[in-house]
Amino acid sequence: MLTAMIEPAEVVAQTASADPEVGLRGVASLRALLEAVEELQVRRARELGWSWQQIAELLGVSKQAMHQKHGAGTRRQRRRLR
Repeated sequence: MLTAMIEPAEVVAQTASADPEVGLRGVASLRALLEAVEELQVRRARELGWSWQQIAELLGVSKQAMHQKHGAGTRRQRRRLR
């Protein structure tokens, strides 16, 4: 989880640590960062009129998977869970 500002190079270095606790923390931080960046870019693409198919092709997933992950219904569900 990204709880404090850490330099990206430091996070990447953590993933190579011999200590599994440090390495796995680094992996979790990278995963959270990747999810946030993906959501931002998908939102931008949709605001610019891109189709779910166009986005999915660039990310190497199916249109259905992309829509399920980032579609309007999913956001409403996430808000309810919080």
